[in-house]
Amino acid sequence: MAKGEGTTGTDIPAGGFVQLLTPDGDRIDSVTTADGTTYTVDFTDEEYRDLYRDLVTVRRLDAEATSLQRQGELGIWASLLGQEAAQVGSGRAMRPQDMGFPTYREHGVLYTRGIDPIMPFGLFRGVDQGGWDPNEFKFNSYTIVIGSQTLHATGYAMGITMDGRTGSADGEAVIAYFGDGATSQGEVNEAFVWSGVFNAPIVFFCQNNQYAISEPLERQTRVPLYLRAGGYGFPGVRVDGNDVLASYAVTRTALDNARNGQGPTLIEAYTYRMGAHTSSDDPTRYRIASEVESWKAKDPISRLRAFLTRQQVAGEDFFTETDEAATALALGLRERVLAMPDPEPVRLFDNAYPNGSPEVDEQRREFLAYQASFEGSGH
Repeated sequence: MAKGEGTTGTDIPAGGFVQLLTPDGDRIDSVTTADGTTYTVDFTDEEYRDLYRDLVTVRRLDAEATSLQRQGELGIWASLLGQEAAQVGSGRAMRPQDMGFPTYREHGVLYTRGIDPIMPFGLFRGVDQGGWDPNEFKFNSYTIVIGSQTLHATGYAMGITMDGRTGSADGEAVIAYFGDGATSQGEVNEAFVWSGVFNAPIVFFCQNNQYAISEPLERQTRVPLYLRAGGYGFPGVRVDGNDVLASYAVTRTALDNARNGQGPTLIEAYTYRMGAHTSSDDPTRYRIASEVESWKAKDPISRLRAFLTRQQVAGEDFFTETDEAATALALGLRERVLAMPDPEPVRLFDNAYPNGSPEVDEQRREFLAYQASFEGSGH
């Protein structure tokens, strides 16, 4: 892997990664990896500012969600704090026709797809019963079972190939998100096997945030995760997951390769989970404060801000306006969350099958009878 000219040694993991923006905000024009692939971006000033807006907004929304959970308004929340660049960069790299398969933490990817950020709040508040239309958003519903979405994504990718929707610049591609811990799951390895054998148009995007719940990376693998791809017959690449520019460049290339018939790619986005695994976790029990502090120096938002300031692409007025807009959106979202009505329990049966089912209809009747048995009892 290429380290990128001008990067500092303390910033780079063994084996290197693709980096276009250093933690100090220095821009690297391009990076060429050992396989001859060159990664770069060519953004306008406004596109750079848009990336910064995205990063700040998704962090602010995430903070609001954490507060809501602590106040008892959400059942649980999986924070993306520290992983904004990997999510925004990869999400912006998707083309409109591409399909995404998230885990339960891809709030930033969801936001970049233009989806109303209220969607995951309904899920974690327990009022939408886990359903949204994946085809409407080109984004599958959140997946709680670790790694299972990679098989769903693989099947979908094989399907669009069979439907003749690949093989050109206008073709479709699929991206499946998961964490470093999920790479130990059987479903993920099965997805790698099938995708490699059938040359599926899929990008496996692993956010290596250094911990699988409470287990550090060294208890998950003895080699860098991106190197595992070679054993399944497709390329792997590691990117600085705290660098939004490199995350965009690497993902866009991998997706375009997939849609043009060149098969899967495994991307390892080397990043860090600054907060807890979920709101039910206490990370102070398994990692030390100095480690967290060292990663704060690589913060994805501060490095892009340093770049924008140094290049005179944005000034203090822009940063202030961005913060204020993000706060206003978060507070508006809070009001919408608190106003969410509780659904009628019988709605559980409404969307089980698109055209109904005799078995589900019978279950609905049994449930309604059970519910009616409590009428007038005070329960």
